[in-house]
Amino acid sequence: MAEVTGIIEPRIAEIVIGGTLLGNFSAISSRLSALQMFSIEESPDKLVLLSVESRDIQKKPYLFFIITLEPKQIEVQYSIALDTSEKMRRLAVVKNLLSVLSLITDLYAADASDLYQYADSAIDDVLSSLSQSYSSLFNNYDSLFNEYREIKRLNIELAAANKGLTVQASQLSEENKDLSARLSALETYSDESLMVMIEDWIESHSDTMDIMEFSKTYRITAPRVEQMLNKMVSMGYLELKG
Repeated sequence: MAEVTGIIEPRIAEIVIGGTLLGNFSAISSRLSALQMFSIEESPDKLVLLSVESRDIQKKPYLFFIITLEPKQIEVQYSIALDTSEKMRRLAVVKNLLSVLSLITDLYAADASDLYQYADSAIDDVLSSLSQSYSSLFNNYDSLFNEYREIKRLNIELAAANKGLTVQASQLSEENKDLSARLSALETYSDESLMVMIEDWIESHSDTMDIMEFSKTYRITAPRVEQMLNKMVSMGYLELKG
């Protein structure tokens, strides 16, 4: 098997905080065993919680943290990748430590003063390392996120309104079809009605008939008017002059 060389080892850091064992390590181990992120090793004088976050190409732990609970103190060892922020890594480890301690407050008590000071220091280091440009970027992100939520809300409202308008447009289209059909029926005259209309027109226009004007006025096609005039002449109702 070929030997792998040149592997860059991560840095190791440590946190030590005072503590007091209120119960026993067996009870703590039993309670934390449900957390699949930890491998737990118990001995009469301490309890070790190991969390491996990633391994190197040789399968050795690369990113990890180890929480060791002793009767009078808590020791945390953790690795820091060379291409990551040491301050952010420390803050992440403190967060995980607080999560663990919150589950065993009746069995183990961390020294409040030590814990608060260390958490405060870790948070302060991260906040103080943020550049003004980052703060501006975060503020811009927050502003854009609020605008995004507002636009999303308006989009939902507009989508609902558009759906309503689509329904109304469909209803209006159907109503328009009905009106068009009714208008078409009203504009379709029987032969008898049309003959009466032609007679009235001729009488009111000095015995003359302008087919195009009549057709336009009553919305009747000129060919039908001509057809009806021929019929009226053949029936003797009208007489052509000149």
